[in-house]
Amino acid sequence: MTELDTIANPSDPAVQRIIDVTKPSRSNVKTTLIEDVEPLMHSIAAGVDFIEVYGSDSSPFPSDLLDLCRRQNIPVRLIDSSIVNQLFKGERKARTFGIARVPRPARFSDIAGRSGDVVVLDGVKIVGNIGAIVRTSLALGASGIILVDSDITSIADRRLQRASRGYVFSLPVVLSGREEALDFIRDSGMRLMTLKADGDISVKELGDSPDRLALLFGSEKGGPSDLFEKASSASVSIPMMSSTESLNVSVSLGIALHERIDRNLAASR
Repeated sequence: MTELDTIANPSDPAVQRIIDVTKPSRSNVKTTLIEDVEPLMHSIAAGVDFIEVYGSDSSPFPSDLLDLCRRQNIPVRLIDSSIVNQLFKGERKARTFGIARVPRPARFSDIAGRSGDVVVLDGVKIVGNIGAIVRTSLALGASGIILVDSDITSIADRRLQRASRGYVFSLPVVLSGREEALDFIRDSGMRLMTLKADGDISVKELGDSPDRLALLFGSEKGGPSDLFEKASSASVSIPMMSSTESLNVSVSLGIALHERIDRNLAASR
């Protein structure tokens, strides 16, 4: 393997770039830090534009990541471990990480151009759940996700990147208000189906519809908002043992989308 250059000077411009991108108070987010091998590879595969990728000189740089970076003409350098320790002081220290330009925000038109069902998250705020939902939605053929009242201001949010393992860049994730989301759903001719503990129909019946659906999941505590409930065509429940009060929202989504897998895979072909 070709020997990589090592950044040993803390005043190297790349070090300052990493310091700047990790500041929590940034108001204009144009670049982001993506950490760990799997998120890096998924992000590169999704077409994210990387400025440079780095590794600590105390650990071997993964050969598969290095090969991918070379194929995409992404510069790769090592950083002295003492500098890495200073960069991530007080945080979990990543062995591999990269600086990337934040992609433009996804739009409703990006979802409209796809054929799978649409996932709507209404007030879901736990980033770990959102990340798991991103991965499941991608795996089970959803065309995109609409985040309403999530407290996330950009999909470049480092927590979301970690939770989704970098897949957040692989399908459209639109940040939206409730009225905007409803307008898009209506204009697209989709029926809005709300997942609830006491829904009118069983989740098993979702697989019977050949139409494209918008599947709504409410917040972990409060459930769906009144506005969405009133606009819903039907409410859907997941049968379960009576001793269990509820399921995690990401688990519920996985069950619902799995019932739709035949329709969504056929539509994607």
